[in-house]
Amino acid sequence: MDGKEQAVDVISVCNADGSIRPLRLRLEQENQELLRIDIEEILGTKEIPYTGVEAIIFHCRGRTGAYTSTFRLRYLFRKHSWQLI
Repeated sequence: MDGKEQAVDVISVCNADGSIRPLRLRLEQENQELLRIDIEEILGTKEIPYTGVEAIIFHCRGRTGAYTSTFRLRYLFRKHSWQLI
């Protein structure tokens, strides 16, 4: 990513304690192809209490094909949306 936020589709799980964990994401590349990334590990989380907008940031390690990378996902509670940041 080049410092821009990008909305992405995410499959996540909500546990009985109310916590949320992303499992897989899908993003559209510049050539309109969809790229699927399986999240292998959550390296850390940080809750962000923005003014009126609560969010949680997940630092993740994911794999697509033979490539592994780290990235950050932001989940916005009020909008119920995910962003690759």
